[in-house]
Amino acid sequence: MDENNAIVELENIYFSYQGGRHVFKNMAFKLFEGNKIGVIGHNGSGKTTLLHILMGLLRPDDGTVKLFGKSVKTEKEFRGARKGIGFLFQNADDQLFCPTVLEDVAFGPLNLGKSPEEAKEMSYRTLLDLNLKGFEDRVTHKLSGGEKKMVALATILVMRPRVLLLDEPTSGLDEETISRIMNILNDLDVSYMIVSHEYGFLARTTTDIFRMEHGALCFDGPSENLHSHYHRHPMGKASHEHN
Repeated sequence: MDENNAIVELENIYFSYQGGRHVFKNMAFKLFEGNKIGVIGHNGSGKTTLLHILMGLLRPDDGTVKLFGKSVKTEKEFRGARKGIGFLFQNADDQLFCPTVLEDVAFGPLNLGKSPEEAKEMSYRTLLDLNLKGFEDRVTHKLSGGEKKMVALATILVMRPRVLLLDEPTSGLDEETISRIMNILNDLDVSYMIVSHEYGFLARTTTDIFRMEHGALCFDGPSENLHSHYHRHPMGKASHEHN
């Protein structure tokens, strides 16, 4: 690993929401080529905020964001860097906005200047890779929650990104869909960061865990140390953590 060649880097990041709630204080972080990390932390600790800062959806009060070795500050600079980053929103409805699945998946390649024929070919190939053949003409808003998540994943993988940022990718999904996403991620040869409360999922898809705590992102140990299991209660299943 080349310590001077991070593909995602945050230096001395400070961020507060309007109203004065401090989220990050002098936070630093580096993601290197080939890293597959999980990010954990309590609700409100700043996990999603971190991803939004990396995508340029939020701007830090102070500090430097570097993507692929270059400092990015303006929307134009972020727009260029986003071509190499795939961001999966927690809610698939925030990601899908076209009438049909094919139109949604082809939107990114078309936006990059691909011809309609090229975009269609890329989209068909990606849907086939994700076992979504036959979904091309389906109406997006009529899909199930799991189907929407898979199509949302297709919309970012079709772009062949170098880095994936995934925000709670398994939230509200059935076990079959979670298993499909797990297998897809394990087969990918890209760097990624997964924000999740599902420790079992992180243990099977990442190599290292970072914890968001007190405005900083700290290394928490190898993913294999995560322990997640379930007990049955009158209201269903509840997970808990062992240190």
